[in-house]
Amino acid sequence: MKKLAYLGGVAALGLIAALGSMQRGYAADHLDSANLASNPLADINDVYVWMNGDATKVNLAMTISPADPGDRVFGPDVQYVFHVTSKTDLGVLVPGGDETRVICTFASSASAECWIADNDGTKDYVTGDPSNASGITSQSGKVRLFAGRRSDPFFFNLQGFRDAVAAVKQTSMDPLFQVDAAGCPIRCSTTDLNCGAAAGAVRTVLAAQRPLPDPAPVPACPEDNRDCFINLDVLAIVLQADKTLFNSNDNTTIAVWGSTHATP
Repeated sequence: MKKLAYLGGVAALGLIAALGSMQRGYAADHLDSANLASNPLADINDVYVWMNGDATKVNLAMTISPADPGDRVFGPDVQYVFHVTSKTDLGVLVPGGDETRVICTFASSASAECWIADNDGTKDYVTGDPSNASGITSQSGKVRLFAGRRSDPFFFNLQGFRDAVAAVKQTSMDPLFQVDAAGCPIRCSTTDLNCGAAAGAVRTVLAAQRPLPDPAPVPACPEDNRDCFINLDVLAIVLQADKTLFNSNDNTTIAVWGSTHATP
């Protein structure tokens, strides 16, 4: 299956990006919602945002349909939205900002339309068959869209993560291991011998070689490959737009998140 790299630039998992640089944040969501599992076309895996080489365009990508089996198709029941907030500086705690929404709907996998709009109305619009690798372009030339099946670009050692959780739970029973009210390890000084002993115990557990559990988790990590998603596909919506469609006054930083909705 083709990789998620068709609009140029280097893909970077992220939710925050400066419009003139490559600073970024991180987030992920894979196969962890029982409610959405019954509607995979509304189940978001990841949202990615990055700039092209000369920082004139913003690339937005949303992957859905976890572990896509190959027979799922876009349809009219789900609406996909990128929420792009133009801000004065990086950081989710920076107040204010002006939101521009990229709203995409599908009649089928071969028929899509996306609006870029804010509270004042539509800024740009693209429609057509988005399944060709080169995508479709709006009349203004400022927006390009692709939507189709791709290899899941996310890297995750699922079993390693589960091992880490188990190791922390196991070691947290040691009275030397300090946790907060939520059971999360408390950061401590490297000169704290008790803390160092507890941290060393976690490292010892994680360093041990352990076989896959029986039955294996779904999706199972290949025994010879730590990337649990290497053989999995997703459906991807990728949109490239001129950054002027998202800039607002002197705001030159964007914060991005994605959502899915039942089509109104």
